[in-house]
Amino acid sequence: MIKRGQAAMEFLMTYGWAILAAVIVIAVLASFGVFSPSSYVPNKCILNAPLGCNAGTADVANGVQLEIRNGAGETLTITDIDVTGCTTTDLSISPAIGAYNMPDQALIVFTATCDTALVAGDKFQGDITVSYTKSGSALALTSTGNLVDSVE
Repeated sequence: MIKRGQAAMEFLMTYGWAILAAVIVIAVLASFGVFSPSSYVPNKCILNAPLGCNAGTADVANGVQLEIRNGAGETLTITDIDVTGCTTTDLSISPAIGAYNMPDQALIVFTATCDTALVAGDKFQGDITVSYTKSGSALALTSTGNLVDSVE
């Protein structure tokens, strides 16, 4: 009888050590950020046609910057840019915008100053909406997309 109890105890101890080792490995992997999905999300800047987003960045000093190209084959008049996820109260665009005439294939950097604090190391995710009109038209059109970037 004593030997059967000893065998059962050794069996349970072996499983106990194996479970303890597995818990330690999982804890070490979690501390290195292996289970953090935000570290696997790629940086991207996408806008629907006819505009394209060549690049987009988010940083603490400059806010959100978008490099936008006009691929419409004609001049577009940009009337507004909205970046959600970054409450935009002041939209400073280089060059300055009231309504900006953007020639075909022009590449322009737009800067949105955020009043919410961007924290270095975080992932910024925001939807982009660009309102524009085609030359010779009064119909307001929009191009939407999104920006995902690590805040620097």
